[in-house]
Amino acid sequence: MPDKTQTKPQRQRFYRKRVELLRLIDKIKLWPSRRGLLHGIKTIEPDGDRVLITTHCNKTFWVNNSRNSRAARWLRNKWFQGVCPACRVPEWKIAKYNATRFRRHYGSSLDQPSD
Repeated sequence: MPDKTQTKPQRQRFYRKRVELLRLIDKIKLWPSRRGLLHGIKTIEPDGDRVLITTHCNKTFWVNNSRNSRAARWLRNKWFQGVCPACRVPEWKIAKYNATRFRRHYGSSLDQPSD
């Protein structure tokens, strides 16, 4: 009889590698700080080609929409040291993020749905 405490492995999700940063953080809702901590994103307020991000630990900052910025590279390559203790990102979200794969010619390009 299988143990009910075991959870099944996360299903892998595939996204395009060179997707814009704003689409990526809008989908993932995580932000890598320069110290290597992952923060949970509370609000995203777009203003043209820039966006105002507020994290769950109440830090706000402006971000430019770029495909090869530090944050975009760190999100794609999963470079982080840990999770922000003030943001309290749940364990399932980290597991889902770790199961996400970025491929060059395969996966969702995170296009906005047409109205």
